[in-house]
Amino acid sequence: KKLLENNGFMRQYFLLPVYYTITLYWKFKSNSMCYQLKTSNGATEAVIDDNCGISKFYAIATTLAEELQVKFLNQIDDAESLDWDFQYKDNFLTLHYSIFNGVSILPQHLKSVKKDSNAVMEVANYLERMAY
Repeated sequence: KKLLENNGFMRQYFLLPVYYTITLYWKFKSNSMCYQLKTSNGATEAVIDDNCGISKFYAIATTLAEELQVKFLNQIDDAESLDWDFQYKDNFLTLHYSIFNGVSILPQHLKSVKKDSNAVMEVANYLERMAY
């Protein structure tokens, strides 16, 4: 566990065995918090809310469609999870919901991990500004 301060933001790093490194970001005097998971292959999964219901997933999907004009290309709805694929700029991303892990955004493919990871965080930061 490591704690760093940078321009009024605090970053806390947790190293977990093998699969994920978690980076938590929060700004002083703010209740909002977003964190990202780095998978073993280097892709970024941005966790928007890890403790929410399905209604928040639908609210986020509506915001993405109306405000960022994304089109959902494929929707997989299972009993415990939803995966809605969409294109943001030139990146193919997935809006993911799980009853266990909440709402997150992750890249669909591993071809261009850095470019897609940047797009994931761009969308996540936008949603955070919109108070999700």
